[in-house]
Amino acid sequence: MQGAGGGAGQSHPLFGGALSAVLPHSAKDTSELREIPDNQEVFAHEHTDQSLIVELVEYQDQVADRDAARYHFEDIAGSNKALEPGAFEVTGVAPLSKSELSLSDCSSAWMLTGTQRVSKFNEEARNTVTLHLGLFRLPQFSTDVLISFNDPQRISPESSSAASAETHREPWTVQDFQRVLQTLTLHDPGLFG
Repeated sequence: MQGAGGGAGQSHPLFGGALSAVLPHSAKDTSELREIPDNQEVFAHEHTDQSLIVELVEYQDQVADRDAARYHFEDIAGSNKALEPGAFEVTGVAPLSKSELSLSDCSSAWMLTGTQRVSKFNEEARNTVTLHLGLFRLPQFSTDVLISFNDPQRISPESSSAASAETHREPWTVQDFQRVLQTLTLHDPGLFG
């Protein structure tokens, strides 16, 4: 059991230890529950609908670094069937400073924030999901590493019941996500074939 407190956290092996990162508290590896593609690691928050996906995708050399995060964001919107006008929006894209990253092999790194309106199971009602996307470009390995943090917008986090929930139910924050990005470490380039 992990103790309380925000500590640095343990580095968690990804893709059989070829990569690692410090994951936020209460992260459950969903591959124990369902089939996950080989190029993904998917973690779900045990007490909220939040999820964190680490994904290896083909490096898109026709896409400029500046536009690459948006390119992948639109790709995700497509698979979420959130492509019609107004269903997705990019609210910000910023470069990540390599001096703050463990993964210094990347040619550039970006963090995008946006929203997607996603409907579950073809329902009419759509839930707005805030999507934070970290992108590490590794042209030398023909790979883009994507880390996405899906943060469904709560009905009302201010409600009294939310406040009294135990601390381990605390949702992940953007700071948690940034720590994943900063601590992502490459141990075995053989991962990229």
